Amino acid sequence: MLLLCGAVAFGVLVSLAVGAKSIPWGTVIDAFVATDPAATDHLIVRELRLPRTVLGVLVGVSLGMAGALMQGVTRNPLADPGLLGVNAGASFAVVLAIWAFGIASVSGLVWFAFIGAAVTSVVVYALGSAGRGGATPVRLALAGAALAALLFALTRAVTLLDQATLDQFRFWVVGSLAGRGPEVAGQVAPFMVVGIALALGAARQLNALALGEEAATALGTRIAVTRAVSVLSVTLLCGSAVATAGPIGFVGLVVPHAVRVWFGPDQRWLLPASGLAGAALLLYCDTLGRIVARPGEIQVGIMTAAVGGPAFIPLVRRTRMAQL
Repeated sequence: MLLLCGAVAFGVLVSLAVGAKSIPWGTVIDAFVATDPAATDHLIVRELRLPRTVLGVLVGVSLGMAGALMQGVTRNPLADPGLLGVNAGASFAVVLAIWAFGIASVSGLVWFAFIGAAVTSVVVYALGSAGRGGATPVRLALAGAALAALLFALTRAVTLLDQATLDQFRFWVVGSLAGRGPEVAGQVAPFMVVGIALALGAARQLNALALGEEAATALGTRIAVTRAVSVLSVTLLCGSAVATAGPIGFVGLVVPHAVRVWFGPDQRWLLPASGLAGAALLLYCDTLGRIVARPGEIQVGIMTAAVGGPAFIPLVRRTRMAQL
């Protein structure tokens, strides 16, 4: 945990210092302890890179914990935060906001994306809970996949019919931390904090649920309540992250697998460690995207896929060899 905290702290410093224009470490520190309003480097650090770095930490923590939580509650190693249709719901809501209401600002799209993600999660949980047996991992996964397919089809239909909507939507859907002011972090931070608290509170019950439903019931775990709290936490975490930065892939899928190698399956350690590792990964990927395409940048959603895809292959091979 100390190593992960150090990795996040170093990632914050690198994110503040490195970009299209590299700024010395001493200047970065002076920007906070001895601010000069007339210094261009101080303005870059405080007005541009600091809000971006804070958002990177918040989004990374949310995606990492949401991924670990989804894999724990569904007992599916391939589960990621998009399994409940959160990404699809947020994307459809953003398209409607652009197409029907003409909203162009990031701060305006945040609320539509969050509401879309929340409504979709509620619908998925209601569909997965219908019938005998209540909400099971298989039912939740099937309901999420079905609803996500429908919403993605509707999203594509709207973007194909309106070129202006497509032009604006494609910059949001790729996933980016650029252009988000400090007001965006203030809007989503309370939801993320509540989601983190719910996830940590459900960790012990998820450990019991991993033993099987019968064993969890015998240990006094209320399965329906645990799953409902977990789904609510995933909705708050992933919905806030997607609303802020767009649908960023691979963080919620790769990070829990990598962290599980160090910490094992205990959710009390796995959840906070996944949050820290997710923040570190997102910060480093965002900084790398600003370096490789100077003076422009590659969006962090592309960088996480480029880094996470190859990194996931040895993790899968190692897991398979351990099982054999």
